[in-house]
Amino acid sequence: MTRTTPRSAPTPSVPAPEAVRTRAETRREEARRKPILRAAVRGVIGAMAMSGLRQAVVALGAVEKTPPESMLRRVVPGLFHSVPSRHRPALVEFAHWAYGAAGGAVFGALPRAVRERPWAGPLYGVLAWGAFEGGLAPVLGLAQEKSHDPVERLTLLADHVLYGVVVAASPWPHHDMPVAEGDRPGR
Repeated sequence: MTRTTPRSAPTPSVPAPEAVRTRAETRREEARRKPILRAAVRGVIGAMAMSGLRQAVVALGAVEKTPPESMLRRVVPGLFHSVPSRHRPALVEFAHWAYGAAGGAVFGALPRAVRERPWAGPLYGVLAWGAFEGGLAPVLGLAQEKSHDPVERLTLLADHVLYGVVVAASPWPHHDMPVAEGDRPGR
C-alpha cells in the first residue's frame, strides 16, 4: 500500500518590491502618456476640421493659398515638386495632419489643470496662429508670401481657434485622469 500525502496548495508568489514599484511606475507613466497620445489624435482631427473649413473659404475666395501648401513649397520644394501635381493636395493634407498631431501632443503635455480650463483650447489655437504668424512664417520666408488682407488673416485665425477647440475637447475625459487600482471597471 502506497501512502500518498495530500498536495499542498500552491503558495501565491509575492512579487518582489522592485517589481511592484516597477508596475506602479509603469501605471504612472501610462497615465502621463495617455493625455499626450489622445491630444495628438485630437490634433489630427482638429487639422482635418481646419482643412474642411479652409476648403470652404478657398472656394469662397477668402483665402488664396493655404499655409501648409506655402510651407511645403518653401521648406521642401524638391519633395513638393517631385510629387505629381494630382497628388500634391494629399501631400499637403498629410503634412498638415502631422503638424496637427504634433501640436496636439504639445497640448496634451500641458499640465492637466491648464488643459481642463474652458478657455485653454481656443487660447491654444490663438497662440498656435500667433506662433506661425510671428515666428515660423518670417523664419521660413513665408512673410513675403502672406496676404495682408484682414479677411484672410481673420479666417486663418478662426480656423486655428477651431483647431484649439477640437484639441481641447476630450471625448474620453474620464480616461485622461489617473485611475485608482480599486476603481477600475470589472474589479
